[in-house]
Amino acid sequence: MKLSLVIPCYNERAGLPEIARRLVELLADLIARGKIAQESNVWLIDDGSTDGTWALIESLVAQSSMFVGVKLSRNHGHQHALLAGLSSADGDAVISLDADLQDELGVIEKMIDAHRNGSEIVYGVRAGRDADTWFKRWTSERYYGLLRGLGVPIIPNHADYRLMGRSALAGLGEYREVNLFLRGVVPQLGFRCTSVYYDRQQRFAGESKYPLRKMLALGIDGVTSFSPVPLRMIAVLGAAVFVVSTVVAAWVLCIRLFTARAVPGWASITLPIYGLGGVQLLSLGIVGEYVAKIYMETKHRPRFLIEKIVGGTGHEDSKRHG
Repeated sequence: MKLSLVIPCYNERAGLPEIARRLVELLADLIARGKIAQESNVWLIDDGSTDGTWALIESLVAQSSMFVGVKLSRNHGHQHALLAGLSSADGDAVISLDADLQDELGVIEKMIDAHRNGSEIVYGVRAGRDADTWFKRWTSERYYGLLRGLGVPIIPNHADYRLMGRSALAGLGEYREVNLFLRGVVPQLGFRCTSVYYDRQQRFAGESKYPLRKMLALGIDGVTSFSPVPLRMIAVLGAAVFVVSTVVAAWVLCIRLFTARAVPGWASITLPIYGLGGVQLLSLGIVGEYVAKIYMETKHRPRFLIEKIVGGTGHEDSKRHG
């Protein structure tokens, strides 16, 4: 079996030499033991880096035929860079992982064995989150619970460390959405799958490319790209507010017509205005998020553009966009 490893890289110059060294050792060992084919390779996807990462990738390609470099035309984001690598890699099985060495390389052999035993998709799942801060652990657990509650297929404690066979990759290619959330798309493919568990390591070098802002954006994509439940919640909320407003209006009318206790006051006017206005604005905001998704989908713009591919053989006709 020819194995391809796909690694999105954005400003990873500090840690890339170390992960390249470890991957060469790992693949050489697997090749020597007959686990994978001699032609197995590593695809390094430069996602518009500005720190000289591409120059380093070119030097790695020049040193070893095991490396293939893919340079995107600009920074397209982690998910699209990952998709570019998955679309370009030529292995019988493709494993995606991050460049920060937090994904334990030792479970790659377990992934290969699981694939040989018939699993088309093998998920790398964290055995625990003890290394995370309390806030990150708590928010992660709540987020996975929210997605499951909304009916989104999701593998808890799984990021983008996974093995995919050719059938799964072909199925993934049929998904054309621009708002890409691979953690939700891949479980929808429906092929036979399994999980291997590992302990996530500390980042080897550099800093996280997923600050809170990007994590929130990815989280919103995960909800709005897969579940219509928020839209239905608006309808339920609107119905509930309508019923309450009707009851209050009837009560106010009764006070006005049948008692002498009706005193004009700002509260009876201001509070409903603010209450209904807040509900309306919240509802419009949620609807607007979905409208924005529709707007992006209807453009049919390419999700990534490949400027250059270096290394390997037979890649001259590779896809230049996706």
